[in-house]
Amino acid sequence: MKIAICQLDMAWEDKAATKQRILSLLDDVSPQDRVDWVVFPEMTLSGFSMNKEKATLDDSDLAFFADLARQHKLCVSFGGVQDGCNKLITMDEAGKLVSSYSKIHLYSFGQEDRTYKPGSRQEKFILRGFSVVPAVCFDLRFPYLFWNAAAEAELFVVIASWPARRAEHWMRLLQARAIENQAYVIGVNRTGRDPLLEYSGNSMVFDPLGKVVLDCKEGEGLFQAAVDVDKSLVAKTRSRFPFIKDRRPDFSFA
Repeated sequence: MKIAICQLDMAWEDKAATKQRILSLLDDVSPQDRVDWVVFPEMTLSGFSMNKEKATLDDSDLAFFADLARQHKLCVSFGGVQDGCNKLITMDEAGKLVSSYSKIHLYSFGQEDRTYKPGSRQEKFILRGFSVVPAVCFDLRFPYLFWNAAAEAELFVVIASWPARRAEHWMRLLQARAIENQAYVIGVNRTGRDPLLEYSGNSMVFDPLGKVVLDCKEGEGLFQAAVDVDKSLVAKTRSRFPFIKDRRPDFSFA
C-alpha cells in the first residue's frame, strides 16, 4: 500500500480557500504514482477551531472529499466536526464512508472539551488488507489507547494540529507508539499558523521497528516518496519478538 501525506497549511476558518489549496496539492498525484490512500491533518478545512459552526462539515464538504476519492481513485482520510465531535473520517475510492472515529481525549488545556463532545469507543477498519486504527492529535499522549488496540491493529493513523513548540514530543511519541505496539504509525500534522499558534508539520511514518519510513519535515506539500508499507513486516516483527502477549492489563498500583 502506498500512502500520500498532505501536510497542509489551512486557511483559517475558510473552507473554500482550503479546498482550493487541497485541489492544487492533489494536482501532483498522477495514476502512475499508484497512491492508495491520502491522509489530511486534523480539522482539515477549518484549522483547529473552537467555532463549531466553522469547523462542522456539511454535505458539500463531505461531497468534496468523496469527489476527490473518486477522481483520483484513492482512499481519503480527513478531519472535521460532525455531531459535535472532532472526527477522523475515512472514505474509500468510491467515495463511500469506511470509518468515522470521534476523538476520545479532548484537549482541555485548549478548552476543546468545552466546545466538543468526546468519543466513547475506538474504531478499526480494513484498508487494502491492512487493519487500521485511527486516532486524533491529543489521543497520541495516551498509550493505553494504542495498547488496547494493538492486537487488532497493523497500522495506526494519527491526524493532528500539533504546535511547533512541542514538535519534539510529537515525533518521539509517534515513534514510541510504533515500537511498543509493533505496528506502522502514520502521523499527519498541519503546518503554517493560526491566530494563536505556529505549526511545523513534521508529519512522519514509522515502521513496526520504530524506523523512519518518511519524514516530511517542515513546509506545506504532498509527500509520497517511498511510503510503501509492508504488511508482512508487521507479522515478522511480532513473531520474532512476541512481547505484546505478555502485557498485564489487570495490573494495578497498590
